[in-house]
Amino acid sequence: MPFQTLNPYTAQLLKSYPCHTSAEVDAKVERATQAFAEWKRTTFSQRSAWMQQAGQILIAKQEEYARLITLEMGKPLKEALAEVKKCAAACDYYARHAEAFLRDEVVEREEGRSWIVYQPLGAVLAIMPWNFPFWQVFRFACPTLMAGNVGLLKHAPNVPQCALAIEGVFREAGFPEGVFTSVFIETEEVERVVSHPLVQAVTLTGSEMAGSKVAEIAGRHLRKTVLELGGSDPFIVLDDADLAYTARMAVQTRMLNTGQSCISAKRFIVLEAVADRFLSLFRQYLQSLKGGDPLADRSDFGPLARKDLVENLRRQVEKSLAKGASLYYEGEIPSGPGFFYPPTILTEVKKGSPAYEEELFGPVATVWVVKDENEAIALANDHRYGLGASVWTRNEERGLNVARQIEAGSVFINEIVKSDPRLPFGGIKKSGYGRELSYLGIREFVNIQTIAIKAE
Repeated sequence: MPFQTLNPYTAQLLKSYPCHTSAEVDAKVERATQAFAEWKRTTFSQRSAWMQQAGQILIAKQEEYARLITLEMGKPLKEALAEVKKCAAACDYYARHAEAFLRDEVVEREEGRSWIVYQPLGAVLAIMPWNFPFWQVFRFACPTLMAGNVGLLKHAPNVPQCALAIEGVFREAGFPEGVFTSVFIETEEVERVVSHPLVQAVTLTGSEMAGSKVAEIAGRHLRKTVLELGGSDPFIVLDDADLAYTARMAVQTRMLNTGQSCISAKRFIVLEAVADRFLSLFRQYLQSLKGGDPLADRSDFGPLARKDLVENLRRQVEKSLAKGASLYYEGEIPSGPGFFYPPTILTEVKKGSPAYEEELFGPVATVWVVKDENEAIALANDHRYGLGASVWTRNEERGLNVARQIEAGSVFINEIVKSDPRLPFGGIKKSGYGRELSYLGIREFVNIQTIAIKAE
């Protein structure tokens, strides 16, 4: 199957690109490895200059790139602009901090001198998703390239123009040919690339199924992997929360990218003392949103990225209702051929139903009412995913106490969960392993080498 740009709002095919042949892919991998031989010797100062230039290009062309994101996967244009700006910020962050993050560390020993040294590995394959087609890639590329590695991008098949545009950013910024390369390959070809003797590591953001398959292949070939997989983040509303603010944030996180985000809250767990008021406000704010053409300023949410995503979400909701869930709210969708799904709130969701067990990747929220915070914590942890979570309360110490009991890679108090270059990002349980971003992320794909000299 070719890589295709299919506008989710009009359902029109805009562009199509053939997949690379095995010979073409091998040539790209070999070129990347050749580039690595020189790239790893460049100074942090030189890499930093190129990375800062990449950030400046992103800002200068932000409207062009944002429009491309919206056309390919349907994200509202204002959100796409924010995504491009965030990528530029990541370029700046790692340009300024990578050298300090990877500076040699002296270890005191009586026997002699010793150091911990961070060395690049080589070619890193990134298998990236369509929902944040620029940010997911720059989140990987900025630390990886600044560490002295080279990047191979296998992007999602429905965002080929974004893939090419990102490769173009790095080339325009001055990065040598082969340091960052995009390959168009089908799923069946991924195994061959992961097992390629010149590929040293793999990072994947995607589904639990995709992650487990890639990890299995990588494990057979002893490739280092970092996996960021699904999420069904709990949003815990305690009985002392600022309900008006909390409900607005609940709608914001659930409807970000029209609900197509691994770290958007999906399970809203509310103490019964404030449940009725929260639900009323949640529905009120959700009703106020306007869906439509994602390129229009008036649109708060757009279509889902693909038709099959709509069909799968509908199946999950219908099966959950059949198993006893209640439909608390179902909004309207714009007319036309776009891949829209109505904003929806489900309550009384039963264990064993799709809305309880699976990730809902779209504008559907599930709300549970619990007696106290202990029941809220237990329900929050009763899931195979552990990516992010949030706690809402006016009492900071109470929020911290709850946060420390949540099984997740990130817990935010009175903030929606977000990825930030300054903070490590990743999950536990079926949400994956390893960390991206911060100083921990840049150290995932390096050789942590010990050097020691015996004293005379």
